[in-house]
Amino acid sequence: MKVLITTDWYAPTINGVVTSVLNLRRELEALGHEVRVLTLSQTPYSRQEDGVTYIGAISAGSIYPGARLRTAPGRELLMDLAVWRPDVVHSQCEFSTFFIARKLAAAVGAPLVHTYHTVYEDYTHYFSPSRRWGRAAVAAFSRWVVGQTACVIAPTAKVRSLLEGYRVGRPIHVVPTGIDLSRFAAPTPPQRLAALRRRLGIPDGDLVMVSVGRLAEEKGLDELLAHTAALGRQDVTLLLVGDGPYRAALERHVRALGLEERVRFAGMVAPEEVVDYYRLGDVFVSASTSETQGLTYLEALAAGVPALCRRDPCLTGVVVDGINGWQFQDGAGFRTGIARLLKDPQLREEMSRAAAELAARDFSAQTFARRMASIYQQVLGAPRPRAAA
Repeated sequence: MKVLITTDWYAPTINGVVTSVLNLRRELEALGHEVRVLTLSQTPYSRQEDGVTYIGAISAGSIYPGARLRTAPGRELLMDLAVWRPDVVHSQCEFSTFFIARKLAAAVGAPLVHTYHTVYEDYTHYFSPSRRWGRAAVAAFSRWVVGQTACVIAPTAKVRSLLEGYRVGRPIHVVPTGIDLSRFAAPTPPQRLAALRRRLGIPDGDLVMVSVGRLAEEKGLDELLAHTAALGRQDVTLLLVGDGPYRAALERHVRALGLEERVRFAGMVAPEEVVDYYRLGDVFVSASTSETQGLTYLEALAAGVPALCRRDPCLTGVVVDGINGWQFQDGAGFRTGIARLLKDPQLREEMSRAAAELAARDFSAQTFARRMASIYQQVLGAPRPRAAA
């Protein structure tokens, strides 16, 4: 089977969409399928390299941090993809490359499958002064996007419920994005973790709460700082791994709360090193409710780190209370979880084992690719729906 994956985001950018695309491409190829990727270039110029077609684009950071907009037509490169004639076109983003995916799929008679990665309702502050108006715009736009497809992929039941609330008119398949478990197979040498701890200035004996991800307003990091301040303890460090447009505001908030000695900003970390940062943590923490799935949650569990996360439908079956962590609803729940982990090192060890076992069983990239290949076969054998107006 020939599969064309289209995405506005691709390596070297690091985010959940890119991780999903890289894992899907690798594992589909391991199953014997032929896969190409179409994405936006980091420059205004188009090119083709290693099975990836890059269409010229410019920065659109004023619309959304890190976003890019297509500028070059790239007609010859798109013609090459049409001549290659994919059996299925699988789009991963709703903007520039979606419109290319739609045209290519129609030109070659291939079904268009779309993965809905982002809960745009949680990002309306970037484009709308009114959350109500923003939600209505998101619902209408989502109905239009999904109406152009044969089916839509939801990473979690939370996203399926959201799309059903938008009254989309296409089949919805829940397929959790898989992670590359091989990255977490080898243990991290204790001396390397000790050296990393010293470099970050984390006091010996502190319980480390690690958060990995983009530093953005919608990620609930202000709430995480407030919970850290409310602990009132001097033997806990919050380690924030990642960077983003909200970092300066967070640093001001840290100073306002008097948490300079309790919070460490690690900044951006190379993908091959991030496992060490997860394992430096005794517990993975998050207060975000804007995730569709939250691959960093899965990666933390795969690294053997129990999780303490804000209760959210996307975590159903992922963070299981009392087994591999807890989902908290308020500051009291957060404090209770930290207190139990501080009090009982044996409980931390048991949760660590359970975390790694659940991730290996349910969220491997191989399982993800097999499920997607099965859906591709279904849509290839199904009558083609008419695109919505």
